[in-house]
Amino acid sequence: MNIHSIGEAKRRAAQLRKIAAEKGEPLPHGKALERVAREQGAHDWNTLRARLAKAEAPTPAPDFLALRRGSLVEGRYMNQPFTGRIVDVSAEGQTLRLSIHLDQAVDTVAFASFSNMRRRVSGTIGKDGQSAERTSNGIPHLMITRMNS
Repeated sequence: MNIHSIGEAKRRAAQLRKIAAEKGEPLPHGKALERVAREQGAHDWNTLRARLAKAEAPTPAPDFLALRRGSLVEGRYMNQPFTGRIVDVSAEGQTLRLSIHLDQAVDTVAFASFSNMRRRVSGTIGKDGQSAERTSNGIPHLMITRMNS
């Protein structure tokens, strides 16, 4: 299992804790995080967390004004990577309101106990290609990282 985000790592740690509890072997949260780090080839949790945070860092946004209906875009929605096509775009002051039809559905919920798969997403982005709205851990809801004509 290759982990790509801090959220995925934490969900894996929760899964390990649940498996251990079912065996009657309580596993503290910190120990579960350390185990996930070792599974991913990192020395410890802090090393893995830093590596994942760097991978999640936003990349420069495409030309803000070039985003049009029909543009193919790549980015992240609720920290899940996506590719898709802009189906609607409108300017709202210094921001753009986008609706994007995704090539593959993304799960918008970060909990292992349930999912909410979305194929069409909407959001408002600034010139940096990111939405002002953030998740509880500070990640923008919507990030456009690349545009293909």
